[in-house]
Amino acid sequence: MTIVSADLVFAADRWERKHAFVMQGGRILGTGEPPALAERFPGEDREDWGQVAVLPGTVNGHGHSFQILLRGLGDDLGFMGWRDLVLYPYSEGLDREGIKAGALFDFAEMAKAGVTTAVDFFYLHDRGIDNDMAVVEAAREIGIRVVLARSMYDWAGAPKRYLETPAHAERNFRDLHAALSGDRTAFAQPAPHSIHGASPDMVRSGAKLAAEFDLPFHVHVAEGQYERDQSLERHGLTPVGFLDSLGVLSQRTLMVHCVWVDEKDLAIMRDRGVRVVHNPSANAFLGDGIAPVREMLELGIPVCLGTDGGCTNNRQSVFEEMRMAALLAKARAADASILGAEETVLMGTARGGEALGLPIGRIAADYAADLVVVDLGALSVNPSRTAQQQIVYSMQPEAIRRVVVGGETIVEDGKLTRVDEREIVARVRQVTSGWEPVPRDAVVRAH
Repeated sequence: MTIVSADLVFAADRWERKHAFVMQGGRILGTGEPPALAERFPGEDREDWGQVAVLPGTVNGHGHSFQILLRGLGDDLGFMGWRDLVLYPYSEGLDREGIKAGALFDFAEMAKAGVTTAVDFFYLHDRGIDNDMAVVEAAREIGIRVVLARSMYDWAGAPKRYLETPAHAERNFRDLHAALSGDRTAFAQPAPHSIHGASPDMVRSGAKLAAEFDLPFHVHVAEGQYERDQSLERHGLTPVGFLDSLGVLSQRTLMVHCVWVDEKDLAIMRDRGVRVVHNPSANAFLGDGIAPVREMLELGIPVCLGTDGGCTNNRQSVFEEMRMAALLAKARAADASILGAEETVLMGTARGGEALGLPIGRIAADYAADLVVVDLGALSVNPSRTAQQQIVYSMQPEAIRRVVVGGETIVEDGKLTRVDEREIVARVRQVTSGWEPVPRDAVVRAH
């Protein structure tokens, strides 16, 4: 057991000066003023980390690990062009080793950026659960927690390796859930892809699994205007309205994106108790728009943050998403006060843990000892008197001194402690050898 003190600590969802916390066995046992904790835990080891800020490890609520291998191949394309010219053709050729190389690459970058738990919305399903386990293996090697949001996909226009029948998807999910049972670092959760990638039966199957195992279920919702228009044409309902008509919306529902939602949609979301993963950088990168986050928060709809895939954002940092979320909300509302720094820190930490149903994202008793340690002497965090603002608005990656998962340091002074970064780069180069970006004239034609 160790009592740790630091100059600035985001404990129990608020910033505290000269604060402390107690760690044992990868868990937080309590927080408080250093003298008070010394009295509660007499004779225990003490460490003063000094001039640093300590906050919970960030939670990346949505991503696609293998997609980072496609970074730069289809930049400046909209969703449909990116999907058809980059995602589908290149993902067809990835074998298990390529999938694992992509996951190592993705999780390594996330870890260095302070991500301690990552959701991988994964859909390369041609090998049962073997490809899923390649992602889990990569997360274990890097040292971060992973939620394998196992996608359920049956739209015939997708690559064959993505596709499963509802019965097949359910059986494979059960196998993956059993394989990860009791694991405190890897978790399986069902994820019907979307209303355009999954049939109503597939969506209902995902919701049924979530209810049976008391898990969240993930689904892409209203990411682009095309999806809203398509849903209105086919069903006479918005994507949110159509999902509601299927009877699948509840507190277990974790909606990803929700850019093209209206007041009626938001009222349904509030009434059903759904949660939202906001992906501000990816939505901007693909030109999809800006989600109405302030309106969601005012209605009491919980919102967490995600990076989305590494080729539809190109930076895998939840700190970056905090900054983008705040700035885009301010710009959308033409009001600088609309979303503040402390609220966005909560979106990137505690709200992610709540959405995933896991004891992560807080420095508080009975939570995992997942931490980010920020150097208060770093240029980008100064003046340190207002460091809590700098962490959201100006901090650069070099300010992150240490990243801890379950009490174990996985990043120290900007370097991964468990793996050789050069080996990851070599594997990525081997997998992507010969890949070429989409020609510029094809990008222009796609628009």
